[in-house]
Amino acid sequence: MWISDGWRDYELLDCGDGERLERWGKYYLVRPDPQAVWRRASDDPRWSRPDARYIRSNSGGGHWEKYHIPERWMISYNSLKFHIRAMNFKHTGIFPEQATNWDWAAGLIKKANRPISVLNLFGYTGAATLSASAAGADVCHVDAARGMVQVGRENAETSKLADRPIRWIIDDCMKFVEREKRRGRRYDAIIMDPPSFGRGPNGETWHLEDEIDGFVRNVCALFSDKPLFLLVNSYSSGLTPEAMGYMLRDSVERTLGGTTETGELGLPVTASGLALPCGATTRWRADC
Repeated sequence: MWISDGWRDYELLDCGDGERLERWGKYYLVRPDPQAVWRRASDDPRWSRPDARYIRSNSGGGHWEKYHIPERWMISYNSLKFHIRAMNFKHTGIFPEQATNWDWAAGLIKKANRPISVLNLFGYTGAATLSASAAGADVCHVDAARGMVQVGRENAETSKLADRPIRWIIDDCMKFVEREKRRGRRYDAIIMDPPSFGRGPNGETWHLEDEIDGFVRNVCALFSDKPLFLLVNSYSSGLTPEAMGYMLRDSVERTLGGTTETGELGLPVTASGLALPCGATTRWRADC
């Protein structure tokens, strides 16, 4: 398990009974987490008196009960600064467990000792984009949600990266990849965080387990002559880390060589000293 333990402005205080108790800067949130099937490790009073709580609905979805939080606030990770807010589907605008992936990618970019171009697909609010940019890469950030791309731009400004070479693209990722292939544009590194399920404007549907292998193979056609890495995230319970690892070994490593690693992402839990599993990641990197 790769554990994101470098945070100062985020802390997973406790988890259990299907929920997390978290500190985001100076605010305390309680959010659902289906992985936390065990009992809570503490009787921390903030479980019953958080600054906000997300309440699941029996019919699906849910809503926030906001007690003491502003519309949005800011947290930092190293030199990066992110706007946080209580968003739909219990989200806050950042997945803190991904910090270990930001560090991994940034380390490879710095060690490459050459100009690196990065494509970040399904880029959300830009955390991986900004980390790669701060490490020295040129980045193309793609997401279909205009609002998320706007937050990414704002995060770049607060992180003092607004003048860095970042292309902010609002587009369907699959269609964008096809256009980039026709344009002959190539990238040294690719990051993708595809959704488990999605629906297009014309009724198209995306099921990760059905689409991901073909999509990865298609995306690899955008690699430059000197590819550096490919990073694929999954939050789908139907796609195990082992399955993702086999997929990249077959679709990427078989052709390009290099090394594939796969595993779960985790967050350290203060109350228990254990780590909460938070999704799967597969990393391919070229031979040095």
